[in-house]
Amino acid sequence: MTRFPTSPVDQLLGAADRALRTLAAVPAGSRPSPASDMAPVQDLTDEQRHEAAALMRVNHVGEVCAQALYDAQALASHSPELRRVFEQAAREESDHLAWTEHRIGELGGRTSLLNPLWYGGAFAIGLLAARLGDRASLGFMAETERQVEQHLQGHLERLPEADVASRAIVAQMKDDEVRHAETATDLGGASLPLPVRLAMRIAARVMTRTAHYV
Repeated sequence: MTRFPTSPVDQLLGAADRALRTLAAVPAGSRPSPASDMAPVQDLTDEQRHEAAALMRVNHVGEVCAQALYDAQALASHSPELRRVFEQAAREESDHLAWTEHRIGELGGRTSLLNPLWYGGAFAIGLLAARLGDRASLGFMAETERQVEQHLQGHLERLPEADVASRAIVAQMKDDEVRHAETATDLGGASLPLPVRLAMRIAARVMTRTAHYV
């Protein structure tokens, strides 16, 4: 279990360490990749491989944001129980981070050049959500995961049928996101106002379209 420091200085150092590990270290998942027993590259054309790598780069950016978001929400939470919820979600999202980064490499692609920007923005949003209270923080988690689930379903429809490795990873990620959303709702997450949900969708659309290329 992650140890959360109590002093402001220790909190800042801990947050910086986790950010560096997310952005600079090679991620290691606690679970094996759903594609670990599959051939790295199937019968894909160069165009299909390029598109699959771009889609997985977008998914990797989403996991960078998830690490920042849940780290910030856990850091700012005053409830030990709620903190553990965010810690567990972050651990599972770190699996996704490792799986997507490894798959991008297999496809001959690269991760987003803007990952530090994505991380910083998501961290700030996570802090804001946590400051609004536990129900709002959980509601933000639930809505985020519901939108990610829809996004991943779209990627399952766009990935080449022959790319069974990428499809297996995305399918498992989607299942995990559904569970995270259900957990947040069951714990009392508040339903977010429509303008907030729409703003989240617009921000996510900008991020995914940018990350597809950069």
